Amino acid sequence: MDERKPMIYVVDDDPGIRELLSEYLAGQGFDVACAEGAVALDALLEKSRPDLLVLDLMMPGEDGLSIARRLKGQAATLPVIMLSAKGEDIDRIIGLEVGADDYLPKPFNPRELLARIRAVLRRGAAAAGEAAEALKTAEFGPFRINLDARLLSRGEQEVELTSGEFSLLEIFVTHPNRALSRDWLMDQLRGFERDPFDRSIDVRVNRLRKKIEEDPSNPRYIKTVWGQGYLFAPQGKASSGP
Repeated sequence: MDERKPMIYVVDDDPGIRELLSEYLAGQGFDVACAEGAVALDALLEKSRPDLLVLDLMMPGEDGLSIARRLKGQAATLPVIMLSAKGEDIDRIIGLEVGADDYLPKPFNPRELLARIRAVLRRGAAAAGEAAEALKTAEFGPFRINLDARLLSRGEQEVELTSGEFSLLEIFVTHPNRALSRDWLMDQLRGFERDPFDRSIDVRVNRLRKKIEEDPSNPRYIKTVWGQGYLFAPQGKASSGP
């Protein structure tokens, strides 16, 4: 099976630059999609998320700084390399402050951009590897979870979970302190244990609560966020509702 090619989105209002980078990066082993501005980029993002975004600073409509700030608020881990005809330090500093991972002034050599893309992707892969290593085990309250062994324990006692319950807990543990929608949770659970209860994520959450909460009717770890879904609070903050 062929290894998946990294996907790069190039956002620039200059059609010449879009064509140049599309052909060059494709020839270097990347999948490339181009957008002339924020609206076209948002349409691409609705379909899939790239591995890296090459983003022009100065564009009509929503500019690159605004786009970068907005996207970093939605997906902080999306790598961004910012391009700009402005080469002043202040523009570079502002770009980095809003979350860009690197900054390249125009005109630039495509080979330099390629080197920076590879460097940013390497840093991201290394960070992801470190995060994955750190998350092999995690603790919350009196519990300790081992993701490799798929084991939950309380002190020396193993807590028996079904495969589906463990998969749900794993999602919560790896996405702490974030409101996760019911639909998103079910999408992540596809391919795991399926039974009649899986028609409702609420039932599975309730089953899991009964095994980790002292008072499932007033949960401390898996909290309901009304109108959004569920939030896992590893610090065990008291919940105001079920």
